[in-house]
Amino acid sequence: MKFLPLLVYFAILLFIGFKFRARSNSVSGFVLGGRSVGAWLTAFSYGTSYFSAVVFVGYAGQFGWKYGIAATWAGIGNALIGALMAWTVLGRRTRLLSQHLDASTMPEFFGRRYDSKALKLVASAIIFVFLVPYTASLYNGLSRLFAMAFSIDYSMCILLMSVLTAVYVTAGGYMASAINDFIQGIIMLFGLVAVIAAVIMTNGGLIDSLDSLARITDLNVSSTPGVFASFFGPDPLNLLFVIILTSFGTWGLPQMVQKFYAISNEDAIAKGTIISTLFAFVIAGGCYFLGGFGRLFASKVDVVKEGYDAIIPAMLADLGPALISLTVILVLSASMSTLSSLVITSSATLTSDFIKGSFVKNMKPKTEVLTIRLFIVFFIAVSAIIALIQHKSSVTFIAQLMGISWGALAGSFLAPFLFSLYWKRTTKASCWVSFIFGSTLMILNMLAKPYFPEIFRSPINCGALAMLAGFVIVPLVSFITRAPDRRFTDALFACYDSPRQVSAKTALG
Repeated sequence: MKFLPLLVYFAILLFIGFKFRARSNSVSGFVLGGRSVGAWLTAFSYGTSYFSAVVFVGYAGQFGWKYGIAATWAGIGNALIGALMAWTVLGRRTRLLSQHLDASTMPEFFGRRYDSKALKLVASAIIFVFLVPYTASLYNGLSRLFAMAFSIDYSMCILLMSVLTAVYVTAGGYMASAINDFIQGIIMLFGLVAVIAAVIMTNGGLIDSLDSLARITDLNVSSTPGVFASFFGPDPLNLLFVIILTSFGTWGLPQMVQKFYAISNEDAIAKGTIISTLFAFVIAGGCYFLGGFGRLFASKVDVVKEGYDAIIPAMLADLGPALISLTVILVLSASMSTLSSLVITSSATLTSDFIKGSFVKNMKPKTEVLTIRLFIVFFIAVSAIIALIQHKSSVTFIAQLMGISWGALAGSFLAPFLFSLYWKRTTKASCWVSFIFGSTLMILNMLAKPYFPEIFRSPINCGALAMLAGFVIVPLVSFITRAPDRRFTDALFACYDSPRQVSAKTALG
């Protein structure tokens, strides 16, 4: 009986994938849904791409164990900064300028915004290299829950998730992914609330759980009594770095920013901002809140031997069969939606920004869509192989894999992308320096970690540093390098002032 909900869920995903095949025959239709995606679909697609097994299993487990109930601040930051502020600051301007530039991907946006083919190619390479560890990390957290719930081998779990995602994404493209994301988001909302309630009740309810958590001491972490149930936890500084990386990081991630390219109109932006923020409050806040009680289950998990990724599965192991099935579908939903977003972004980037025009001068639209579909299958296969290798060699924790990926991508792209929307004086040279600094810093963090100051040896903290440094690098380099041609930038920014009943800065129309 535990498998029946999974089978129904799989059937729905495949049905939607094939149903929208006819609407994904053009490049714009396949990659952006024809720029006609409404508020609910865009908001849920944004949220489900944001939160996956990496957050539910990796981050919630690790940071809940380290910081206690104070880890909930990360979820609040994700909602206010990663959703509300991101939609408010980036949404409208990204939609207007990306359409004006006829850009479907972030590298294409950079290439046309700064009139540089080389910049587009390098941005494509950064995305190709650093989305891989993030994609591989999705399988890891999911496999632990499958093993706990159904005793399914890790390899079979990877194969199942890979095949399902490949089929419905290659068939229906962005629109099928967006609709599936909406369904998956509904499952995540109801599932997480049910799981949190069940886990807390196993410890006598919320008050008793907090009381038990306050009685736990770990002298290796802090000698302060009740620190794991306190407002800021035992290590506020490192918690701040977590909030910065996981909240501001979305502003520079290509698979997240691309959601704004596809949104349909002004009304969709206004509604989507509210929906996305509330979704993030429930999902991110709920995940980190649940993880904050991880130490109450210390007798069921050996963190030293099994790692932080085993904490959340241990918390769920004694729930009833129905709740376990719901939990597995919840995390499967989150992971598959994120995986679909990642592989569409990677494949469209490699095809449209790297191969087309550089190696194949005149690629026909049908050939371009077919190539994107083939690369989706390729990327899913590669990420699955890497996940298997990582599992067998026990390379690192989920949180570290995500920290490397987010740090490099957001460290490279966040500042130059944000400034490119608002500041005409932003120069091509500042983009180059930001790209080089962000990606190089994270590579050095992987290869030469002992030479870093202790606080920045963690890829989480190093990634946050890479992102913040961009806000110094871009304006500084722009001021000391030659300004872009004024007529060129005026023509670009004219899209913000095109006639409406009000200025386009206020409404898309």
